[in-house]
Amino acid sequence: MPAKSRFTRLDAFTKTVDEARVRTTSGGIVTIASLLIVLYLAWGEWADYRRIVVHPELIVDKGRGEKMEVHLNITFPRIPCELLTLDVMDVSGEQQSEVMHDVSKVRLSAESEGGYVIDVKALDLHADDQASHLAPDYCGGCYGATPPTNAVKPGCCNTCDEVRNAYASVSWAFGRGENVEQCIREHYGERLDAQRKEGCRIEGGLRVNKVIGNFHIAPGRSFSNGNLHVHDLNNYFDTPIAGGHVFTHKIHSLRFGPQLPDNVAAKMGRKPLPWTNHHLNPLDNTEQSTTDPAYNFMYFVKVVPTSYLPLGWDKASKSVDHQFVGMGSFGHGSDGSVETHQYSVTSHRRSLNGGDDSAEGHKEKRHAQGGIPGVFFSYDISPMKVINREERPKTLAGFLTGLCAIVGGTLTVAAAVDRTVYEGATRLKKLQSKNL
Repeated sequence: MPAKSRFTRLDAFTKTVDEARVRTTSGGIVTIASLLIVLYLAWGEWADYRRIVVHPELIVDKGRGEKMEVHLNITFPRIPCELLTLDVMDVSGEQQSEVMHDVSKVRLSAESEGGYVIDVKALDLHADDQASHLAPDYCGGCYGATPPTNAVKPGCCNTCDEVRNAYASVSWAFGRGENVEQCIREHYGERLDAQRKEGCRIEGGLRVNKVIGNFHIAPGRSFSNGNLHVHDLNNYFDTPIAGGHVFTHKIHSLRFGPQLPDNVAAKMGRKPLPWTNHHLNPLDNTEQSTTDPAYNFMYFVKVVPTSYLPLGWDKASKSVDHQFVGMGSFGHGSDGSVETHQYSVTSHRRSLNGGDDSAEGHKEKRHAQGGIPGVFFSYDISPMKVINREERPKTLAGFLTGLCAIVGGTLTVAAAVDRTVYEGATRLKKLQSKNL
């Protein structure tokens, strides 16, 4: 027999000899059952360790001088594209009148004809205004207005569009361009009349300063008159169409920033509810209608910056300058991260002729007179930012601890069950032997 060590008295795991052990059928059944339970719970622990959860955080947005993309797709079935103008303004003083980049005007046939697509034109400033057929020494007059600074030939108005810009710069109404040589040559009035019954869809993206601002779609050429932003509405109200043009519209989609991929949206919110799913935009498929030409619709949007950071997100990665990123790619990181925005919205509609909302059951709501017909989106940027970060719910140490707890706990319970069954069977045999 080996000599006893000084650690012998500290042994908490005393042993029994094989001759003192009793093996039973019930013990074998309990052992198999406990083994299956251990394997099942261990597999669940491993699956939980490998699971990825999205952990939301709320912080103060400390970004400065950032840009934001606005992607829109809006149909106006009763206004031709020739009359519509898209303007963007913000509180920083930047005014992007008649936005021409990454936006398209899609000409649609009349509603009675099915509203099919007639033509798609990208809004590229002066793309077709070169007037190359004119003599090289030709210099068109601006009819008393100041020549536009962006004219192809400085000091001249060689195209109808340049005459319209010149009139806008001095806050003059332009109308149909009667008696204007350039517009007569380009058949501006005839082209406008031919499109009177058409509709228009405006689709594309804008890149704006990430500050409080607004963008709106209104009729006529826009210009500034002092501190006022006004539009030339002559061609809008002076129309041969019965009932006039109206701003009935459908917002197919409106979002701020890139759309989250479907696999990311599935992690963010699995229930098809607006307040649980970041993939939904509140204004998508919104329809508004009116029969009054002098009517405007206003949407007040509260934009919340939102980041999605995947599991392998690199903290050291730097954002690329917006000038080097194409429209639609801005906000996507090379490491899989996404910088986008959620938003909430409230809407308001009113007649520019004033009055109240008694027709809608709100006599107490009265409207002021005046304004510009159109669809206006006023957005405000929240100072808070939501960060959705992918994380594993358990560390390796937590996984090993849970695994040990499963094995130890299951075996302890199995031993107690086996002991209970064994002692119960033993006592039952003793009682049966006494009765005999």
